[in-house]
Amino acid sequence: MGISITSPKAVFLDRDGILNESIIKQGKPYPPQNLEEVVIHDEVKRGIRLLKNEGLLLIMITNQPDIARNKTTEKNVNSINNYVKQILNLDDVFMCIHDDNDNCNCRKPKPGMIIEAQKKWNIELNGSFLVGDRWKDISAGKKMNLITFLLDLGYKEKKVDADFEYKTFTQIVNQIIKLKNEKYIKS
Repeated sequence: MGISITSPKAVFLDRDGILNESIIKQGKPYPPQNLEEVVIHDEVKRGIRLLKNEGLLLIMITNQPDIARNKTTEKNVNSINNYVKQILNLDDVFMCIHDDNDNCNCRKPKPGMIIEAQKKWNIELNGSFLVGDRWKDISAGKKMNLITFLLDLGYKEKKVDADFEYKTFTQIVNQIIKLKNEKYIKS
């Protein structure tokens, strides 16, 4: 009788707007500029614990173009990422520091960070999930055939159809757990 080793499934989570609160200015979300501005709601802490208890890898994937735009430093953004990772007990963080004009492969809506995480952690993408609050997140997840969840925070920007759309993080977590336990695979 052989031992069956299966690749883990993951939840890819956007940072700003999902794991921590975005700063909203005129209907558009912006990242916190320092640790003092980082707000992580209890709902997110509870949801992340539930996902962790399901044996899912929890991977933050975050676009941080303010580094390329010289609005902040990589050191400052890394301190926020490390804080969020530590508070929520995430498995890993992948960050793109480029702006749209850099045409890199890691900036969402391109799936480079998902591909990098998949290689590092040997993630089974079929049956893995992506949670985001913007069209770029959902597009990246769709390119990798992930089960996509949009947390609709009412931003005034373009929309992309996600597989599921909810108004609260708790609703998303409950649906992920349900699908995982049903062994749902996206066709």
